[in-house]
Parts: sequence; structure tokens; C-alpha cells
Amino acid sequence: MVHIYYNRKMLLVLALLAATGIAACWSGRSRQVDFSADVKPILNKKCITCHGGVKAKGGFSVLFREEALAKTESGEPAIIPGDPDNSEMIRRLTLKDPEERMPYKHEPLSEDEIDILRRWVKQGAKWGDHWAYLPVKQTPAPDEDNTWIRNDVDRFVFEKLDAQDLEPAAEADPETLLRRVSLDLIGMYPPREVADQYLKNSDDKGYERLVDALLASTHFGEKWASMWMDLARYADTKGYESDGGRSIWRYRDWLIDAFNADKPYNVFLTEQIAGDLLPNATDAQYIATAFSRNSMTNDEGGTDNEEFRIAAVMDRVNTTWESVMGTTFSCVQCHSHPYDPFHHDEYYKFMAYFNNTRDNDIPGEYPVLREYNDSLKNELTQLISWIKEKGTAEQSERVRHFLKTLQPAFYATTADSLKNALPTNKNGPLNMRNQSHARLKHIQLDGIGQIVFMFYSNKPGGKIIFRKDHPLGEILGTYVVQPEGGWRYGIMGTAAATGIHDVYVTYQNPGDKTTDIMATFDWFGFLPELPAKGTPDYAAHEKTYQDLLNARPTSTPVMVENPVWMQRETHVFERGNRLTLGKKVTPAVPQSLGFAMPANAPKNRMGLAMWLTDKRNPLVSRTMVNRLWEQLFGMGIVESLEDLGTQGITPTHRELLDHLSWKFMHDDNWSIKKLLKEMVMSATYRQDSKLTDELKEKDPTNKWLARGPRVRLSAEQLRDQNLCISGLMSAKMHGPGVMPWQPDGIWLSPYNGARWRNSTGEDQYRRAVYTYWKRTAPYPSMISFDGVQRVLCTARRIRTNTPLQALTTLNDSAYIDMARHLASRMQQEGGKDVAGQIKKGYQLMLYKPIKEDKLKVFEDLYQQALKEFKPGSAKTKAMMGGQENATPAAAAMVVVANAMLNLDEVVVKN
Repeated sequence: MVHIYYNRKMLLVLALLAATGIAACWSGRSRQVDFSADVKPILNKKCITCHGGVKAKGGFSVLFREEALAKTESGEPAIIPGDPDNSEMIRRLTLKDPEERMPYKHEPLSEDEIDILRRWVKQGAKWGDHWAYLPVKQTPAPDEDNTWIRNDVDRFVFEKLDAQDLEPAAEADPETLLRRVSLDLIGMYPPREVADQYLKNSDDKGYERLVDALLASTHFGEKWASMWMDLARYADTKGYESDGGRSIWRYRDWLIDAFNADKPYNVFLTEQIAGDLLPNATDAQYIATAFSRNSMTNDEGGTDNEEFRIAAVMDRVNTTWESVMGTTFSCVQCHSHPYDPFHHDEYYKFMAYFNNTRDNDIPGEYPVLREYNDSLKNELTQLISWIKEKGTAEQSERVRHFLKTLQPAFYATTADSLKNALPTNKNGPLNMRNQSHARLKHIQLDGIGQIVFMFYSNKPGGKIIFRKDHPLGEILGTYVVQPEGGWRYGIMGTAAATGIHDVYVTYQNPGDKTTDIMATFDWFGFLPELPAKGTPDYAAHEKTYQDLLNARPTSTPVMVENPVWMQRETHVFERGNRLTLGKKVTPAVPQSLGFAMPANAPKNRMGLAMWLTDKRNPLVSRTMVNRLWEQLFGMGIVESLEDLGTQGITPTHRELLDHLSWKFMHDDNWSIKKLLKEMVMSATYRQDSKLTDELKEKDPTNKWLARGPRVRLSAEQLRDQNLCISGLMSAKMHGPGVMPWQPDGIWLSPYNGARWRNSTGEDQYRRAVYTYWKRTAPYPSMISFDGVQRVLCTARRIRTNTPLQALTTLNDSAYIDMARHLASRMQQEGGKDVAGQIKKGYQLMLYKPIKEDKLKVFEDLYQQALKEFKPGSAKTKAMMGGQENATPAAAAMVVVANAMLNLDEVVVKN
């Protein structure tokens, strides 16, 4: 009876299992197909290469729903919603004939893939939005209860770990956490008193005090500016072949100050996109717009300025999308996006926001912000107040804007109808011979009373005459040239005129019969005359005006908008070719992100900034949260920082990303410091980073965060850490780029003969963020550790592991110099005993005692090195940098210090 009962029980269980299996199978076939999760991956992988934004073979595209359901070249649609049996797409997927079956000449779709597509069509072929293009919604943290959890970040992480049958790691030791969080938040080691205070009291409150101290440090901004400089493609040179110098370091300093002040991220973006358009814009807000002026300019002789101006404008579009919205928008300049819902013409509508700025790919890099010193600032303020009092507010604003930016100016490179005149190297300043003229097109003459121009002439007897509409037309004004060396400003009054006219600039010199170049012009400005001419105080204010104009203040390339009379039209470039103009477009943003421009947003970069920072924008907050996460954990929640689109890597913790993104905008009011604090205060961040056998098998890349971050330090962190350990780090902030040690010959600058001149004093030990960055020859040791050229926006550095890295840290003279100073510090602070000195060095590097077996290795290395060095030998002196009184003991300790700086636990953030 027992045997019979057992068999019946087994039969019942089997029957239930069978029924469950049938139900599950039926449920799988009848459940609603998710377009984004189920269908889109198949289309992107198997179909869109031939039927997408680039190609639409047979007139069929699966990029947009309206295209997918439209009639094909056969006259019939390939997809009939609700009717898979009569849908040509489904039929072609199931054919056996390889000449007709799709995908053509590729592996057929699997039965499961075909079943998904069939059910999708049956259910109405509904389209769906990719997760990243959906609004950021408030996402409550999971109701997880575990003693490991410290904040809401951990609740999301723990839920995923539990689902993967993984346990979180224990908390890392205090010394490891001290080094980890310091490198992450300020990119270097903290002051000794901060470190000592934490190590004496490393409980939760002590750790929070440490985090707060790091967030308040002035070095915080230096670390995070370094991250943003890759996105902003910051460099101290212009790029391309000649790669001449560019004075734009004040933008780097603006970044440092913005991060230190915890400038809200929406304001941070607004000032970089449109700071010049803010009411009563400050110098700092103008400098912020250098974000867009980091584009390359081409000074090579014979280049087409308009070609490279357009290249710079497109670069600004692509940079804005990749850096701010994590989207690969650049391909849309040639065709509709192959994978994401962006139309070809939308690229040019977006480009129209950037197409009306005053920069023009010219050697002078105008417009620039001229930053006066304090005394000149006072003079400018007094002058503008006087103009406003004696004239009008409009006059005072035009003069102030001109003295600050030299805008609006008509660049001599764009002059035409040339007679006896030619540009320098085709694209440079305008050279004029005797009896010459050139046309300046479409100049607004309303309200002008003076012409200001920048020129060079050392010929006596010359006259510069400005005429209206014709080389012999009505004279607007005459300027008698006084021969002087160097570039200078000419200022002359003009006759009253109105309307928009062509203006001809002519040069005459009756006393000179040569064919030499008589004068060279850079730009021309048409401005209102100073008011109250003839009054007692006029002469003094006129002199102030001329002194301010002739001053040579620091100048930084910035963005300045064209006045109405200089505005450009924007057209679609057919297939991305600027010479094949399509329809005219006006500024607009893509419709696929599902939200319109904010009310009353102007159709300029300010309106664009309002759209970008609108809390309805689904990409901006997600992109920044993901980027900050990657900086701390080594990998973003979406690994592909540069692409949150449908071809990007699926987020590991999508709900956590949305939770933090919503909180970033609403609760934290766009505070980067608050967001970072929540991340580093989590138990997830504080975990030990040891890789167990279980994790090696289940999660080798730490996708599910069952251990702490373990990644190699960035190029900047590595240099800065070693400067701190060796005691060399300079605390000096801001200023022009410096040139730490580099061998001669790396720079080859045939056009201008520029050379790398090694800095001396503390400048050679400045933080890596201040290193002069030449695009065609970046600092070699940083490139070895995956620094980037900054030719284009770089959203993510890909970490490598090559022999060049070990060769750099073991042999580069800058690192050997650091090792010498570390060895000296070990000997001074570690006592007379070699073992004590080595222990001290290890403690300086990692805040913890060295293990005995490792100590033995370095003691042996010391003894081995000591045998190699002899008093007064060339080898000893070389190891000590040429010191005459170098001792073998000191040289041997340098070898040990150098080896210790190359330990895995020193090069890596454990």
C-alpha cells in the first residue's frame, strides 16, 4: 500500500508540474511583448543595419514606427499590426530560400526571436520608448531590511545581490577607506591632521567627519575639474597640424572654483552653454562659455575658415550631447540615427543654437574676454557711468561690451572684392598695398559715430579711408597713419549714416611708389561715438577709453552671440556635406525625448540651456549620476557612459539610477557634493575589495557590487598621489599651465618653434590638472596611463595594462625624482634602522603597517642594491640625481622607494 501511495503521489506531482509548465508556456506566449526589452534588441542586432537610419533597403525602415508601418517599394507595408500572417516582414523571416529569407546572407533568426516578433505584430506592433528617454520618476527604495544597509543606495544594491544569491563583503579597514575616499573625492592624500583625526576615531561619525572635510577641501575642485576637462576637450593649444598655443587656462580655473563652490549642476551647465547671455553677465560667466571654445581651430595656411568654423560648431553640438546627455548624436549629421529616435534634420535644428556666435576660426581666436586688473576695472566702471549719464544706456552698454570683448567686429578675413589686397596665407589678416580697397559686407551703420580697427603699418604718409557702398562712394571717415611698430588700434570719428550698407576700406599713400604691403588689418568695429563732445571732462574720458582699448589684459576665448544684422542662416547638410545645402531650419530640439521647450524660452543658447536643465529632461541628471558613480566605483551603472541609448550597455541597477537622478534634481537641488556624499557614505562603497573564488566565478567584473571598488588609479591620481607620498606636492592653485620634467625633443612645433621648458621651483611639483596640455604631444606619462588627447569630447577613459606603464613609473625621471624625495623622507622619519625606514615608507603610502614577508623582500632588495653602489661612483651619483656627496645607502634606499611606489596596492585603488 505504501508503494502504491508513493507512486500515486509522484504522478500527482508530475501532473502538477506538467500543468505548471503548460501554463508557463502559454503565459510566455500570451504575455504582452515589451518593445524596448524584447523587440528593439532583435531589430538592432539583426535588422537595422539594412533597414535603419543609414539604409532603408526595399523602402523599409524599423527605426521609427511611422516608417516601419509605411508602404515599402512594393507598394504594401511590411508590417500589418494585428496580422502577422499577412505581414511581409514575418513571412520573409520564416522562408527557407536563402535568396529571399531575411536577414539576407546572414544567420536566420532563432525560433524564439521569430516568435517574439510574431507576437509583437499580433499585439499591434506597438512601439516603446527606450528606458533612458522616459521621464525620471521618483523611485522608492526597496523595502530591504539587513544590518549591512546604511542608506537607500544599499537597499537597491542588496536587492540585486540577494537575487543573484550573493552576499556583500565586510567593511574595508579604516586605512583602506581613508586612502580610497581621499583619492576619490580630492584626487590626492588629505592633510596629515585630517588623516590622523580619522584614524584615531574611525567609527561612523569619524568617517562622516572625514568625508565632510574632503568635500570642503579646496582640492576637491581640482579633482573633479580634471574629470570635466576630458568632456570639455580642454587643452592649452588649438589643435590640428600647427597646434599653436591658446590662453584658456582661466576656464580650467573656473571649473575648479565651480566644483569647490558646489555650484548647482543646472547653473553649472547654464553658464557653460549660455553664460554670455545671462543678464549683466559677469567675467566668470563669460569665461564659463569657454566650454564651447575648447573646439580646435586651424591656423594652417590655405585652409578654408568657414569649413573649420562649421567643424567647430558641429563639435559643440556633439560635445553637448555626449557630455551632458550621454548620447551619440554625432552620426545624425549625416543621416537619421541608426539606432535611436533622432531624425537627420533635428541635428541641424539643434546646430542652429550654436551657429550664430562671433568666432570664425581665425588666428586671433576672437571673441575674447579681456579681464582688466583692479585699477582698470575701476576706470571702466567710471567711464561707463559717465557715458550712461551723458548719453544713453544703450550707448554705455555697447561701449562696455566692446571694451570687454572687442565685439561686434567685422573680421578682415571675411572681406571680399579685393583690389591690390590679399589675406595672409589665404585665411589670415588682410594685407593692403597702395591704391587698394576691400569690401566689408552688410554693416549696420545706425547709431555709429566711430570706427575702431586693429592694424599694423610702419609706412609714413598713408591714409585709410572708409567709404559707403562703393570704392569711390560717400566718405564715412579718414584716418591718417602714423608709422609705428607692432599691432595697434586705430580710432576715427565718422559721418552720420543709417541703414545696412557695404563699407569699403581703402588705402592711399601718394608719396610711396613701391608695391610693398602698406598696412595689415585684423578687424573693424563700428561703434557709437562717446557723448558730450566738447564738454570740459570729455578729453579725460576719451583718454580713459583709449587707455582701456590699448591695454593688454588677460584674454580668454569666449562665446558671444551675433547681433541681429550679422545672423547666419542654418541649413540641413545633405549627407553631412556642408557644400550641399538642404532646407533652411531654425533652432529646435528633438521631439523624441517627449517634452517641449520651457515656456518663453528664447530661440538661442539660453533657451537651449533652459531645455537641458529642465527637470523633465530624461538624460541630463541620469548622465551625471552615472558619471559620478563611475568615478567612484570604476564602472557606471550604465557601463557605456558615452551612450545611454539603445546600443548602450543595459544598466545593472536601473531603479537605483532613477532614484539618485530624481533625488539629485529635487531633494539635493542639483548639488554634486550631496550626491557624492550619499554614494561614499553607503555600505556598498565601504566594502572590502578582495576578490573571492565565488565572486571570481559569479561576478568577476563586480557588476553586482558584492565587493568594494578595485581599479587602477587615473593618470592624474597616480602622479598626485606620488607627489603627496614623497612630500613634494605644491599647494599652489590656479594660473597658466606648468611644464613638469619632460625630455627635450618630444615637442616638434615647426610653425612657431614652441618648446617645452621644464618648470622650476614648486611649479614642477604642481598637481597634474595644471600640466600644460598640447594636443599633438600630450604629457607622455599621462598618455601612458590612458590620459586622452582632448581632441574631441571623451566621456570615458578605457583602462589598459601595458608594459609602458611599468616602464614609466620605474624609469621616468619625474617618478625617479619623487622616489628620491620619498627615500629621503623615509630616512629622516624612519630612524636609523633600514627596516624602520621601509616601514615608514609603507605607512606613508598606505597608512598601515607592512607585513613581515613583504618587509623581508624590500630588505633583501636594499641589501642587493647596496652592493651595486660604491662611494663616489658614477652609478651612485646618477641614482641620486648628480649629488656630489651621494652615499650608497641613500642610493639603495631610492631603489627601494621606487619599487615600493610600484606596488600593486599603491598603483591600484583597493
